Amino acid sequence: MAEPDSTGGAAVSGTTSAGVPVGLEPDQPPAPRRRRGLAPYVLLAPSVVYLVVFFIVPLLQGLRLAFTGTGGQWGLATVHQLLNDPGFWSSVWNTLIMLAIILPVQLILALAMSLLVNSRLRGSAFWFYVYMLPLGISDLTSGIIWYSIFTQQGWLNSVLQDLGLIHHPFIWLSYQHQLLIIATIVVAEAWRSTSIIVIILVGGLQAIPKEYSEAADVFYASPWQKLWHVTLPLLRPTLRTALILRTVLAFEVFATVIALAGSSLSVLATKANNAYTQYQEPHLAAAYGILIMLLSLVSTALFLVMLPVRTEQLQ
Repeated sequence: MAEPDSTGGAAVSGTTSAGVPVGLEPDQPPAPRRRRGLAPYVLLAPSVVYLVVFFIVPLLQGLRLAFTGTGGQWGLATVHQLLNDPGFWSSVWNTLIMLAIILPVQLILALAMSLLVNSRLRGSAFWFYVYMLPLGISDLTSGIIWYSIFTQQGWLNSVLQDLGLIHHPFIWLSYQHQLLIIATIVVAEAWRSTSIIVIILVGGLQAIPKEYSEAADVFYASPWQKLWHVTLPLLRPTLRTALILRTVLAFEVFATVIALAGSSLSVLATKANNAYTQYQEPHLAAAYGILIMLLSLVSTALFLVMLPVRTEQLQ
C-alpha cells in the first residue's frame, strides 16, 4: 500500500504492478521488416537497360574493334596504326591546347556569372535566363553562327572597318594561323557551353550557408577576402565536378571545329569521325574513341587528386 505524501495524496510507487520501474517500458518485440518485393528493381530496370544498351555494349564493341585487326585477330596492330596515322600527334596537341585555353576561360567566366546571379542584385534573375539561352543551340548551329562572324566578309570585319580600325578584311580563319583558329573555337565554345558550368556553380553557391559570409563580415573581410578564403574553399566540391564535366565535353568538341575550321584544323574527335566516314576504317575510329575515353579518365583522376575534398566540406 502506497504511503501518503505531504499533501495528503497517495505517493507514486517506484515500480509498476508488473515490477517494472516507473519510466521504463518492457522490451517491445522488434517490428517485422517490410519486404520490399520487386518494386525497387522494376523502377531501376529502365535505367539499367539504358546504361547497358547505350554505354556498356558500345564500350565493349569499341574495345573489340580497337584491339582487333581487319581479319579479326587480337593484337595491337590498330594501336600501331593509330600512332602512325598522319596528323595524329598534331590533333593531340591541338586538343590539349584547346583544352588548356577553354578550361580557365570558361571557369573564370562561369564563376563571375554565377556570383552575379547569386548576389541577389536587382535584375540578377533576368541575367540568369539570358545566360541559359545558348543551351538551346546545338554545337553545329553555334559554329555556323560564329563562322558568320569570323569569316572574311563577316560581321566582325564589317564592324572593325566601320570603326576605322582596319582597312582590309582580316582573315581570322586562315589555315596558316592554327592558334588563331583555336582561339575562335574557344570563343564559340565559351559562348555556347559556359552556361552549363554556371548552373553547377550557382547550385554550389546556394548550398553554402550564409553564416560563413556573415562571420566574415563580422571580421570586416573585404569582398575579395570572402571570395578567396570563404567562398572558393567551400565551393571546391562543385568546382571539381564542373571541371571534370567540362574537360570530358572538351575532348568531344566536334561540330564547332568542323564549322569553323573545316579540314584546316584537326582534333581527336574530328580524326575519329574522318577515320569512320571518309576512310571507312571502323577499327581506327574505335581506337580514337578509346583514346579520348582514356584521356578523359586520366584528367578526371588528376582533378580528383589535385582538388581533394575534406569530409566537412560535404556536410
